[in-house]
Amino acid sequence: MIKTIIFDFGDVFINLDKAATPRELKNCEVPELTAGLLEKNLQYEKGLISSEEFVGAYCSEFEHLQKEQVLKSWNAILVDFPRYRFEFLKKLSEEKDYQLILLSNTNEIHIDWVRKNVPFFEKFQQCFDAFYLSHKINFRKPDAEIYQFVLEKHKLDPQECLFIDDTKENTDAAAALGIHTWNIEPTREDVIDLFTAKQDIF
Repeated sequence: MIKTIIFDFGDVFINLDKAATPRELKNCEVPELTAGLLEKNLQYEKGLISSEEFVGAYCSEFEHLQKEQVLKSWNAILVDFPRYRFEFLKKLSEEKDYQLILLSNTNEIHIDWVRKNVPFFEKFQQCFDAFYLSHKINFRKPDAEIYQFVLEKHKLDPQECLFIDDTKENTDAAAALGIHTWNIEPTREDVIDLFTAKQDIF
């Protein structure tokens, strides 16, 4: 019996265009990222470096880049947050049948964009019993530590949890710990259909 639902954020609630950032960087004459910058991306998602250090790393690696170009390219992945998904979550929260947790790989620059561009973001956040962003807790998916952190902090039985994420690597890692999962396919599935799609475990 499911008692806790753990949601990802990107391509579960907010729509993403994952090809947009590389595309924008190419437009800025950055053909591909070096191994060093890819490592900086991971460090930034874990909150191990500041936004200033992160942007500075790009501008140091590619001296023609301006800070504004980095920010525009980095945020290009973020598309929109359909309000009907927020309404679905709000109703779920009001019914109080499940503990609701958000667990997202994200970073300060992206969350700043969301706060500025999604008028109901604060109310969305308040729908959750716990709200975990990778750069705030210094863990990121699919590392096992991030799931263990949530399980231990809330004293959860994995068999009573459902984790929803659009990245198979992330749901596979959760499943390895005994958590029920839904690897949602955003081009043909929607989180609002949760109780139809996963009716076998509810």
